[in-house]
Amino acid sequence: MPLLKSSIEAAGGIYKRYAASLEKLGIVNFEDFLFHIPFRYDDYSIISKINQLQPGEVVTIRGKVIDIKNQYTRRHFVLQTAKIEDETGIIEIVWFNQPYIAKTISKGDFISLSGKIEQKLNKLVMQSPDYEIVPQKRDPASDGRTSNFIHTGRLVPVYNETRGVSSKWLRRQVFKLLNENKNELVDFLPKEIVSKHKLQEFSQAIQKAHFPDNLGEVTSAIKRLSFDELFLMQASANVRKEEWDKELKSNPFEIKKFKTKIDTLTKTLPFTLTHAQTRTLEEVFSDLALKKPMNRLLEGDVGSGKTIVAGISMYLAHLNGFQSILMAPTEILANQHYKTISNLLSPFGLKISLRTSANKKNEIFDILVGTHAVISESVKLTKLGFVVIDEQQRFGVEQRTILRKKGDNPHVLTMTATPIPRTIALTMYGDLDLSILDEMPRGRKEIKTWLVPNVKRNNAYDWIKKQIDANKSQVFIVCPFIEESESLSSVKAAAKEFDDLQKNVFEKYKLALIHGKLKSKEKNEILQNFKEEKCDILIATPVVEVGIDIPNADIIIIEASERFGLSQLHQLRGRVGRNDRQAYCLLFTESSNPLTQQRLKAMEKTNIGAELAELDLRMRGPGEIYGTRQSGRNFLKIASFSDFDLIKQTKEEAGRITPMLSKYPKLLEKIKEINIKQVSPD
Repeated sequence: MPLLKSSIEAAGGIYKRYAASLEKLGIVNFEDFLFHIPFRYDDYSIISKINQLQPGEVVTIRGKVIDIKNQYTRRHFVLQTAKIEDETGIIEIVWFNQPYIAKTISKGDFISLSGKIEQKLNKLVMQSPDYEIVPQKRDPASDGRTSNFIHTGRLVPVYNETRGVSSKWLRRQVFKLLNENKNELVDFLPKEIVSKHKLQEFSQAIQKAHFPDNLGEVTSAIKRLSFDELFLMQASANVRKEEWDKELKSNPFEIKKFKTKIDTLTKTLPFTLTHAQTRTLEEVFSDLALKKPMNRLLEGDVGSGKTIVAGISMYLAHLNGFQSILMAPTEILANQHYKTISNLLSPFGLKISLRTSANKKNEIFDILVGTHAVISESVKLTKLGFVVIDEQQRFGVEQRTILRKKGDNPHVLTMTATPIPRTIALTMYGDLDLSILDEMPRGRKEIKTWLVPNVKRNNAYDWIKKQIDANKSQVFIVCPFIEESESLSSVKAAAKEFDDLQKNVFEKYKLALIHGKLKSKEKNEILQNFKEEKCDILIATPVVEVGIDIPNADIIIIEASERFGLSQLHQLRGRVGRNDRQAYCLLFTESSNPLTQQRLKAMEKTNIGAELAELDLRMRGPGEIYGTRQSGRNFLKIASFSDFDLIKQTKEEAGRITPMLSKYPKLLEKIKEINIKQVSPD
């Protein structure tokens, strides 16, 4: 196997020790190092003689080590001091509390150092510079060709790090892989595409993305790698869709035969289906009548009625003699779906069963609702014909694929409440047909949303107390993290918030706390108590984003709202307003940044998720579409979903090339490799 395709875990030695940390960075095989692109470049390209140095300059110097030692201070700190000499003079170098440096660098070594020049009393000092020792056979005072150096004397790449994996270590690995595996950097794009779009050669783009001579080279490299990423995403989706369409079913669903029974079901509903629900059911039923399996994505805001669409579709599957499965990402959501589907279909004689880690009973069923436990081998299926996957981006592709294969090419309906800009949906889910529930149930009032600065916090608390007293309102208070994070010290931790509010603000009211680290049984008990109005205020982490349906909750406070993406704020807001009463969403923020204020005020102006998602895409970028960095996920490593022109170009090229892939064996091999990976967790 080529080295670049080898896994870090299987490599053994030093790499095995780093495997877990590297996985956090998305690096699981050696090729992933090359696509871990720097987020900035430190400019150490100015190379100066010692007698030319000026205070405040960021420069590179090269010379001979004439002295190096550890020096202990009165406060028991350890300084590493060195003296470097070139043909023009001597300068002192200082590092702080890095005693290994005095063992790494020896007197007589030739060395290259990059950093800032400081004025200390009457002399110049370089503090805490990056450095690299120059092999004796190379003259450090040579013309300074950047290809000879990776940490100094050039544009130096700086990478996202994680505990135990430094940017400097990553830089060394990338440099080594690029030098030793050039023959593996094969260009898979057809030459006419490279020429038409004026793209760099693949090997050159990878090289210059990491070790450019100037920032112009970075721009050209990122353009090529972004093109590749978007093109491959869309071409591989096209191939998957073609393969899916070839999987003929011998038993398409009968629709007209059961129209009367479907109509009877819809007439029993305590509400009238929206036009959007009726339109979506027609789209789903049209798919189910075909000889190929359905593969459709249903997007709709929280409360738009996706579960009812799924339930009616599963009833049709039952009438056609098939079992159905509904898989949800959390036990909370699975329990909620179980109750909704049971209430809807049990009166019509269907056996609805629940399967979670807490409930592993093997029962005969017409519809099985559960978490990933539904894909376990112990679940026995006699005739699976319809699969519903809720919040599909929260599952690994492996789980979705296993579920599909449990039946004989069952129809698949995937659902999401995450507002996805159409550009992203068509790019990311190009192998799925798309239905959108763009209408809320009749009579549902728009949630009033207010941006609350810190100075008005106490006023907001007083208003909430009046709402609880006068209207028996129930309140969600959402905080981003369970524990305080030093890097996000201004973010309210749910546990700390619970204590503060209980002792100092809402002393006369009943509060509860829920977060993702609680056991399922504990979470369910807390939610049931809240639903039964045994407490007034529920403090929570964003676990409330998915699956909590409390009809009486009509106020939600979101702490540190600037930390969330608009799409996630919109989903959190959807936790209230589930009845005909007026609901309110209060966005607490301590930020006075004008752009932040502008972004959050958009929540006051619209309740349409798609509009907010588009705005977030323009203002904050694709990494925020699924919420904060802590809980969201970015589907692209290099490209951006906000690059609409490039998405359009790559979509057109992918559509043109897909029918004739056999002419391009290298590209075909690459796409097959991507689609094979789709059967492992993403």
